[in-house]
Amino acid sequence: MSNSPNITVSSHDVDRLERLLESQHSTHAVEVNALRAELDRADVVESKDMPSNIVTMNSTVMFRFVASGETFCKTLSYPQDTGEDRLSILAPVGSALLGLAVGDTIQWPCPGGKSLDVQVDEILYQPERDRPRMAVSDIQTPTNSS
Repeated sequence: MSNSPNITVSSHDVDRLERLLESQHSTHAVEVNALRAELDRADVVESKDMPSNIVTMNSTVMFRFVASGETFCKTLSYPQDTGEDRLSILAPVGSALLGLAVGDTIQWPCPGGKSLDVQVDEILYQPERDRPRMAVSDIQTPTNSS
């Protein structure tokens, strides 16, 4: 694939996506191979170390097709969680978005030999960034009352 910026994926997402890929049937071979190629070239980091400007699984992202200027706001999801405002990781654009940073553009091949330039404009929600984190001091340890 030409014009492929570096991508960063959390180890948690890689583990879940590897299990997903193992469970897919041959009817999704093209999508599975595209996602596997993206995972193979990814820099893998722990979730706690994920930069806040990276598209991760379950991120809500504003992106656009560069040629048309058409803009979308979708949540990158697992196939079983897709819906109106969600984009499956197995969709060509879903695989393209995973691991990109805000401002990155990637050229993604489409059916029929065409390609599509996709640019990440904004990440509205990223689980690693926006999920409250518990401090060690917040963890309650059980006490013996005997």
